[in-house]
Amino acid sequence: MLDDFYSAFSPACLALLGLWMVVVQMRLPQWQASEAAPAYQRASYGIALHFALPGLMSVLALVDSGDPAYWRTSFKITALGGAVVLIALSGLFGRPRAGRAGSGLGLAAYVVAIAAYVVVGVLAFIGGPAVLRVEAIVLTGLVFLGFNAAWLLLFDSVPDSRPTGPSQSPEPAAAESAAGPADINTTPTASGWAPDSRSE
Repeated sequence: MLDDFYSAFSPACLALLGLWMVVVQMRLPQWQASEAAPAYQRASYGIALHFALPGLMSVLALVDSGDPAYWRTSFKITALGGAVVLIALSGLFGRPRAGRAGSGLGLAAYVVAIAAYVVVGVLAFIGGPAVLRVEAIVLTGLVFLGFNAAWLLLFDSVPDSRPTGPSQSPEPAAAESAAGPADINTTPTASGWAPDSRSE
Protein backbone atom coordinates (compact mmCIF):
# COMPACT_ATOMS: atom_id res chain seq x y z
CA MET A 1 0.00 0.00 0.00
CA LEU A 2 2.85 2.41 -0.87
CA ASP A 3 3.98 2.68 2.74
CA ASP A 4 7.58 3.19 1.67
CA PHE A 5 6.60 5.96 -0.71
CA TYR A 6 4.54 7.92 1.81
CA SER A 7 7.15 7.36 4.52
CA ALA A 8 9.65 9.25 2.36
CA PHE A 9 7.20 11.67 0.76
CA SER A 10 5.68 13.11 3.93
CA PRO A 11 8.95 14.34 5.51
CA ALA A 12 10.04 15.75 2.15
CA CYS A 13 6.84 17.81 1.94
CA LEU A 14 7.17 19.07 5.49
CA ALA A 15 10.84 19.95 4.90
CA LEU A 16 9.88 21.99 1.83
CA LEU A 17 7.19 23.69 3.90
CA GLY A 18 9.79 24.66 6.50
CA LEU A 19 12.11 26.04 3.83
CA TRP A 20 9.26 28.07 2.39
CA MET A 21 8.54 29.52 5.82
CA VAL A 22 12.15 30.70 5.96
CA VAL A 23 11.82 32.32 2.52
CA VAL A 24 8.60 34.06 3.56
CA GLN A 25 10.28 35.39 6.69
CA MET A 26 13.09 36.82 4.58
CA ARG A 27 10.81 38.44 2.01
CA LEU A 28 8.01 39.48 4.37
CA PRO A 29 9.28 43.05 5.04
CA GLN A 30 9.40 43.80 1.30
CA TRP A 31 6.00 42.27 0.67
CA GLN A 32 4.35 44.10 3.56
CA ALA A 33 5.80 47.43 2.40
CA SER A 34 4.51 46.86 -1.13
CA GLU A 35 1.26 48.13 -2.59
CA ALA A 36 0.47 44.49 -3.52
CA ALA A 37 0.84 43.20 0.05
CA PRO A 38 -2.55 41.37 0.11
CA ALA A 39 -1.74 39.61 -3.17
CA TYR A 40 1.63 38.50 -1.85
CA GLN A 41 0.04 37.21 1.34
CA ARG A 42 -2.49 35.12 -0.61
CA ALA A 43 0.20 33.81 -2.96
CA SER A 44 2.59 32.81 -0.17
CA TYR A 45 -0.23 31.02 1.68
CA GLY A 46 -1.30 29.20 -1.49
CA ILE A 47 2.25 27.99 -2.08
CA ALA A 48 2.45 26.75 1.51
CA LEU A 49 -0.64 24.63 0.83
CA HIS A 50 1.21 22.96 -2.08
CA PHE A 51 3.57 21.47 0.49
CA ALA A 52 1.37 21.21 3.59
CA LEU A 53 -1.63 19.36 2.13
CA PRO A 54 0.30 16.59 0.31
CA GLY A 55 2.40 16.14 3.45
CA LEU A 56 -0.72 15.93 5.59
CA MET A 57 -2.35 13.36 3.31
CA SER A 58 0.84 11.29 3.31
CA VAL A 59 0.95 11.25 7.11
CA LEU A 60 -2.74 10.29 7.32
CA ALA A 61 -2.19 7.49 4.81
CA LEU A 62 0.36 5.96 7.20
CA VAL A 63 -1.85 6.08 10.29
CA ASP A 64 -3.78 2.94 9.31
CA SER A 65 -2.61 1.74 5.93
CA GLY A 66 -4.48 -1.52 6.32
CA ASP A 67 -7.89 0.19 6.41
CA PRO A 68 -8.79 1.60 2.95
CA ALA A 69 -11.79 3.46 4.35
CA TYR A 70 -9.52 5.53 6.59
CA TRP A 71 -7.18 6.87 3.92
CA ARG A 72 -10.05 7.35 1.47
CA THR A 73 -11.95 9.50 3.96
CA SER A 74 -8.87 11.52 4.91
CA PHE A 75 -7.97 12.09 1.25
CA LYS A 76 -11.50 13.20 0.42
CA ILE A 77 -11.65 15.77 3.19
CA THR A 78 -8.11 17.11 2.74
CA ALA A 79 -8.09 17.28 -1.05
CA LEU A 80 -11.54 18.78 -1.53
CA GLY A 81 -10.96 21.14 1.38
CA GLY A 82 -7.72 22.30 -0.25
CA ALA A 83 -9.52 22.92 -3.52
CA VAL A 84 -12.14 25.02 -1.74
CA VAL A 85 -9.48 27.06 0.05
CA LEU A 86 -7.59 27.75 -3.18
CA ILE A 87 -10.82 28.79 -4.88
CA ALA A 88 -11.55 31.13 -1.96
CA LEU A 89 -8.14 32.70 -2.49
CA SER A 90 -9.27 34.38 -5.68
CA GLY A 91 -6.52 36.20 -7.48
CA LEU A 92 -3.90 34.05 -5.80
CA PHE A 93 -1.09 35.23 -8.05
CA GLY A 94 -2.62 38.58 -8.95
CA ARG A 95 -0.42 41.65 -9.36
CA PRO A 96 -1.25 45.33 -9.66
CA ARG A 97 0.75 45.61 -12.85
CA ALA A 98 -0.13 43.48 -15.86
CA GLY A 99 2.33 41.83 -18.19
CA ARG A 100 5.01 41.06 -15.65
CA ALA A 101 7.19 37.97 -16.04
CA GLY A 102 5.71 34.83 -14.51
CA SER A 103 2.22 36.17 -13.81
CA GLY A 104 0.64 33.96 -16.48
CA LEU A 105 2.51 30.89 -15.26
CA GLY A 106 1.47 31.63 -11.70
CA LEU A 107 -2.20 31.78 -12.68
CA ALA A 108 -1.84 28.53 -14.63
CA ALA A 109 -0.26 26.86 -11.59
CA TYR A 110 -3.17 28.08 -9.46
CA VAL A 111 -5.76 26.58 -11.81
CA VAL A 112 -3.88 23.29 -12.23
CA ALA A 113 -3.53 22.92 -8.46
CA ILE A 114 -7.29 23.28 -7.96
CA ALA A 115 -7.95 20.68 -10.66
CA ALA A 116 -5.40 18.30 -9.13
CA TYR A 117 -6.96 18.50 -5.69
CA VAL A 118 -10.38 17.83 -7.18
CA VAL A 119 -8.96 14.79 -9.01
CA VAL A 120 -7.44 13.44 -5.78
CA GLY A 121 -10.73 13.92 -3.95
CA VAL A 122 -12.76 12.22 -6.68
CA LEU A 123 -10.35 9.27 -6.93
CA ALA A 124 -10.65 8.79 -3.18
CA PHE A 125 -14.33 8.00 -3.69
CA ILE A 126 -13.36 5.21 -6.10
CA GLY A 127 -10.64 3.63 -4.00
CA GLY A 128 -8.41 0.67 -4.79
CA PRO A 129 -4.64 0.05 -4.95
CA ALA A 130 -4.37 1.36 -8.50
CA VAL A 131 -6.13 4.59 -7.51
CA LEU A 132 -3.75 5.04 -4.59
CA ARG A 133 -0.80 4.85 -6.98
CA VAL A 134 -2.37 7.43 -9.26
CA GLU A 135 -2.98 9.73 -6.31
CA ALA A 136 0.68 9.36 -5.30
CA ILE A 137 1.67 10.56 -8.78
CA VAL A 138 -0.75 13.50 -8.58
CA LEU A 139 0.53 14.52 -5.16
CA THR A 140 4.10 14.44 -6.45
CA GLY A 141 3.03 16.70 -9.30
CA LEU A 142 1.43 19.09 -6.82
CA VAL A 143 4.67 19.41 -4.88
CA PHE A 144 6.61 20.02 -8.09
CA LEU A 145 4.00 22.62 -9.07
CA GLY A 146 4.39 24.31 -5.71
CA PHE A 147 8.15 24.47 -6.13
CA ASN A 148 7.78 26.25 -9.48
CA ALA A 149 5.21 28.67 -8.08
CA ALA A 150 7.51 29.42 -5.15
CA TRP A 151 10.40 30.07 -7.53
CA LEU A 152 8.32 32.53 -9.56
CA LEU A 153 7.17 34.40 -6.46
CA LEU A 154 10.65 34.45 -4.93
CA PHE A 155 12.18 36.23 -7.93
CA ASP A 156 9.16 38.41 -8.65
CA SER A 157 9.96 42.11 -8.67
CA VAL A 158 8.24 43.82 -5.75
CA PRO A 159 6.26 46.97 -6.71
CA ASP A 160 7.10 50.35 -5.22
CA SER A 161 6.52 50.74 -1.52
CA ARG A 162 3.41 52.39 -0.18
CA PRO A 163 3.60 56.18 0.18
CA THR A 164 4.33 57.17 3.74
CA GLY A 165 2.77 60.62 3.48
CA PRO A 166 3.93 64.02 2.28
CA SER A 167 7.56 64.60 3.06
CA GLN A 168 8.48 67.72 4.93
CA SER A 169 10.86 70.04 3.21
CA PRO A 170 14.17 70.47 5.08
CA GLU A 171 14.74 73.95 3.66
CA PRO A 172 13.48 75.92 6.72
CA ALA A 173 15.65 73.89 9.08
CA ALA A 174 18.64 74.23 6.77
CA ALA A 175 18.14 77.96 6.47
CA GLU A 176 17.90 78.28 10.25
CA SER A 177 21.08 76.30 10.79
CA ALA A 178 22.89 78.35 8.15
CA ALA A 179 21.85 81.62 9.78
CA GLY A 180 23.34 80.50 13.09
CA PRO A 181 22.37 81.78 16.54
CA ALA A 182 21.43 85.40 17.04
CA ASP A 183 24.39 87.70 17.62
CA ILE A 184 24.68 88.73 21.26
CA ASN A 185 27.12 91.40 22.39
CA THR A 186 29.15 90.15 25.29
CA THR A 187 31.49 91.85 27.71
CA PRO A 188 34.21 90.32 29.86
CA THR A 189 33.45 89.88 33.56
CA ALA A 190 35.36 88.49 36.45
CA SER A 191 33.69 85.10 36.12
CA GLY A 192 33.73 84.93 32.30
CA TRP A 193 31.71 86.42 29.44
CA ALA A 194 28.23 87.80 29.99
CA PRO A 195 25.72 89.47 27.65
CA ASP A 196 26.15 93.19 27.27
CA SER A 197 23.13 94.97 28.68
CA ARG A 198 24.12 98.34 27.31
CA SER A 199 21.68 99.77 24.89
CA GLU A 200 22.98 101.16 21.62
